[in-house]
Amino acid sequence: MEWTKEMRYRRLEEIDINEMEELKKKVNNSEWRQNFHIQPETGLLNDPNGFCFFNGEYHLFYQWFPLGPVHGLKYWYHTKSQDLVTWENVGVGIKPNHDYDSHGAYSGSAIEHNDTLYLMYTGNTRDENWERHPYQVVATMNNQGRMTKPQQANITEVPSGYTDHFRDPKVWKSGDLFYAIIGAQRENLTGCAVLYKSDNLLDWTFLGEMKTQLNEFGYMWECPDYFEDNDHGIFIFSPQGIEKSGDEFQNIYQSGYLVGQKLDLEMKEFAHGRFYELDRGFDFYAPQTTLAQDGRRILVGWMGLPEIDYPTDQDGWAHCLTLPRELTIKEGKLIQKPIEELKKLRKTKQVIEATISNETINVFKGVSFELICELIEIDSNQFGIEIRASDDEYTSIMFDSIEKEIIVDRSKSGQPVAKEYGEQRKCLITNGQIKFHLFVDVSSVEVFINDGEEVFTSRIFPRKESDEIRFFSNGGSTTFYAEKWDI
Repeated sequence: MEWTKEMRYRRLEEIDINEMEELKKKVNNSEWRQNFHIQPETGLLNDPNGFCFFNGEYHLFYQWFPLGPVHGLKYWYHTKSQDLVTWENVGVGIKPNHDYDSHGAYSGSAIEHNDTLYLMYTGNTRDENWERHPYQVVATMNNQGRMTKPQQANITEVPSGYTDHFRDPKVWKSGDLFYAIIGAQRENLTGCAVLYKSDNLLDWTFLGEMKTQLNEFGYMWECPDYFEDNDHGIFIFSPQGIEKSGDEFQNIYQSGYLVGQKLDLEMKEFAHGRFYELDRGFDFYAPQTTLAQDGRRILVGWMGLPEIDYPTDQDGWAHCLTLPRELTIKEGKLIQKPIEELKKLRKTKQVIEATISNETINVFKGVSFELICELIEIDSNQFGIEIRASDDEYTSIMFDSIEKEIIVDRSKSGQPVAKEYGEQRKCLITNGQIKFHLFVDVSSVEVFINDGEEVFTSRIFPRKESDEIRFFSNGGSTTFYAEKWDI
């Protein structure tokens, strides 16, 4: 189906109820609907937005085009939770119904102030020549969930020296002032981030560009997120236009982070270490963090990528969000663990301890499950797990003890996705101990290595009959222990 500009910019409010019911029926019949991930009722989901704890609940919004699996007129869709595990769909949070967001309510963030939730986002507009002009807008939500948008945008101009690729504000408070960091593109077509400040969240003053050591690092920085952890400043962003390098930067676009000293807000300087990818998998982009009620830093990402076709497109929907992860810092790197609350999803448990040698054993079955596997003794060249497996389908997660690499292979995972970007993702693991922690849903797998030292997030699209869970050891023997829970 060819989506014309007119089709992409139809408004949800103008759609006949029968058309929406037909689309919902089509989506609900999709064989790849997830069991425990946030996914759109219809259409396309992308960036998580406005992630926060407010009025006794977690709130999470996401970019949403309701009418099909394409990037069209974006709304903010609202979902909420008591525990970050069970999510309740609230409905549309922000509608693009004003002149400053006429062509979409783009990404942004949220912060609580004076018993009110302030949601700062980018309003996308296009003129008659289809030239974009971005506005930064602050909407508010009260304790009853009522959303109010301003009459005028709060930041109406792009500062001199930058193009109209200027979006995705992330807001935080330092002392008595509020700060916003916005992803930008310089006029020389290189990516960066800029800073604003405010004393009331409504009137914003441009401070200038955040100074980093990455002066020519891609052509656009999307979805910036700055936060602090003890003495560290952490800057997460999604740079576009990074060239492949060894096992790194294999996807069409990347997401990663810098760990450094706290951002010097007076000098606008951020002293930092090297850029690390957040996730080594095939499908991860545009993450956003928030503080949990108890002070943990929690991250959620978009389990998808721009400009990539997915098998669910034919069913009228696309994408989901990752499971929430707790972030901590260890030796200058972010550690990402699945949050403790996810244990609530566990149902029937099965266990195996075994030594296998130059063989593959079929142990469990499952389409939707959690699996923890620890290697006790490794005297083999390779040990791995095959999930969602059958005679001709499987997704392989393997440790190569010769190369000291984790390899995730989806060449036989079912319906292909973005094969032009490769079918394997790898990373080095120098730690001798190996632990796999998998969350497998109907059409995804999230692999946490060594308690969050590395993470691989990927969509997979096997047949529903492919439900075997197999363990293999090549070039010698491996002793392992595994626990599996149905979800």
